Amino acid sequence: QVRLVESGGGEVQSGASLRLSCTVSGRPFSAYAMGWFRQAPGKEREFVASKRWSNGDSYYADSVKGRFTVSRDKLGKSVYLQMNDLKPEDTAVYYCSAHRVGADAYDLWGQGTQVTVSS
Repeated sequence: QVRLVESGGGEVQSGASLRLSCTVSGRPFSAYAMGWFRQAPGKEREFVASKRWSNGDSYYADSVKGRFTVSRDKLGKSVYLQMNDLKPEDTAVYYCSAHRVGADAYDLWGQGTQVTVSS
């Protein structure tokens, strides 16, 4: 069984920074990419950022470009989301996800971590 466990969420004021971590445990798997998504109250889950495992390319939603940075550790066991200059509209539950090789889309999900940004 594979588990993705997020940590690092919290409540901060506008302009602050947070670093989210996602640790992979359990049966090893080959990932095409790992990413971060978020869901705000009353809204659908949306893409935030991703890292392609083969070449390290990063992708970002327009709303977070220049403020958020996705990275991974050398072993590929963890992925991170550095969030700077946080805004109230960044408030959401943030989910780590893995797109395994052979899957059509992101098919593994963590339980989520709450990020709350107050003005």
